[in-house]
Amino acid sequence: MTGQGRDLRPTGLLVSLKHVTSICVYCGSSPGNDTAFTRAARDIGTLLAKRGITLVYGGGNVGLMGVVADAVLAAGGRAVGVIPDHLVQKEVGHNGLTEQHVVATMHERKAKMAALADGFLALPGGVGTLEEIIEAFVWMQLGLHTKPCALLNVNGYYDPLLKFLAHMTESRFLRAEQLSQLIVAREPSEALDRLQSFAPTIVEKWMDRKPAR
Repeated sequence: MTGQGRDLRPTGLLVSLKHVTSICVYCGSSPGNDTAFTRAARDIGTLLAKRGITLVYGGGNVGLMGVVADAVLAAGGRAVGVIPDHLVQKEVGHNGLTEQHVVATMHERKAKMAALADGFLALPGGVGTLEEIIEAFVWMQLGLHTKPCALLNVNGYYDPLLKFLAHMTESRFLRAEQLSQLIVAREPSEALDRLQSFAPTIVEKWMDRKPAR
């Protein structure tokens, strides 16, 4: 991805994972209307710390973002935030993190988070969470990285999205082999297990491609 004339793609392209030491967690800046969302965020944070995996996230102290960061820190783990300056000005940045990177733009934020992480996990969240995990998945689809991407499908939160993605495969806009590489888990421990054991498969993105003239 590019922004302001600069190449903001994540570094370490086309490198297969050998050991997951950090995971980027995307999630809501609000708590949502189901206590299971908060519980899942807390459990993910605790498990990351116990497994010695660094949390990389959007640097906020609100909603599920704050819950997962606080859980990591409470369990003795490392929490690394990346937040744009305009959100710091709104006083939603977390002040107790292991590291907090303040960047100028949202584009820089996403690129920095991707560069710091060995994998990506989306908890329930809004359109920002959706955009972030889909972009990471597209980067994998295009061969820009081989890092795993996962959805924590708490109480079926992502069922409508999964139905739509299946519709994409049926309409021949997304290969089934590529969709199968998107990890879908219902429990935090399952999500982390599968992120840590992921083995990427390189599949050409384009379907029904006509030969070049």
